[in-house]
Amino acid sequence: MEILHAILLGIIQGLTEFLPVSSSGHLEIMKTILGNKQVASQSLLMTVVLHFATALSTIVIFRNEIIDIFKGVLLKKSKEDFQFSIKIILSMIPATIIGLVFNDEMESLFNNQISFVGIMLILTGAILFLADKAKTTNKKVSFFDAIIIGLSQAVAIIPGISRSGATISTAVLLGVDKEKAAKFSFLMVVPLIIGKILKDLLDGGDLFVQSSVLELSAGFFAAFITGIFACKWMIKIVKNSKLKYFSIYCFVVGLSAIIISSL
Repeated sequence: MEILHAILLGIIQGLTEFLPVSSSGHLEIMKTILGNKQVASQSLLMTVVLHFATALSTIVIFRNEIIDIFKGVLLKKSKEDFQFSIKIILSMIPATIIGLVFNDEMESLFNNQISFVGIMLILTGAILFLADKAKTTNKKVSFFDAIIIGLSQAVAIIPGISRSGATISTAVLLGVDKEKAAKFSFLMVVPLIIGKILKDLLDGGDLFVQSSVLELSAGFFAAFITGIFACKWMIKIVKNSKLKYFSIYCFVVGLSAIIISSL
C-alpha cells in the first residue's frame, strides 16, 4: 500500500466513522478500487489502526464527558455517571466475546469481500429506514438497552454493517432519544478500539514488523486529523437529519459495490 493510498483511507475513515454508513465497508471498497493486495490480517490491521485514530478523536471531542464518567466511577461523585459507565461496560461484552472467539473468521471478511460488503450496506440501509420511522422520545439508555445495543455493535464488526448506524438505530427502535443514542454510540466504541489495538500490539508484533510503519502512521494521522474536524459536524448531522437519507446512500453504495465486484 502506498502512503498516498493510506492517507486517502485515513481521510475516508475520518469522514465516515461518525455517519451511519459503515466506515469499514467504505474502507474495504476503497481498498479494492485502489488495488490493495494486502493479506487479510494486514488489511484488518490497517482498519483497526484507522479506527483507533478516530477513537482518539472521539476522546478529544468528548473529553469532558469522559472525565465526568471517570469521576463518577473513581470518586463516586455522580450516581448517573457511575451508572453510565456500567452501561458502557455492559455494551462492550458481546463485541468482546465475538472478537476473541471469532477473530480468524472476522479477518477473512477483510480480504476484498466487496460483494459481501455491498450486501451488508444494503442491510444497513434497511435498518436505518426502519429506525427513521421510530417516534422521538426523551428516554435514556437503560441497562437492558445497553446490552441490546451491545449485541448490535457485535454484529457491526462485519464490514458493511455500520456500527454507528446499527447501534443508533437499535437504540432509537428501543425508544431512546436520538441525541442520547448518538452520544452513547460514539462513547461505547472507544474502549473496544483501544483494547483491540493493545491486543494486536501484544499478540501480533510480527504483523507490525511486516506492515509498513510509515503507511500505518500516515493513515493514522489522516484519520485522526480528519476525525477531529468532522466529529462534531457529523454528530450534529446524525442528531438532526433523518436517517432515511443515509439509508438511501447505503442502498446506492451497496448496489454499486455489488456491480463493481461483478466487473
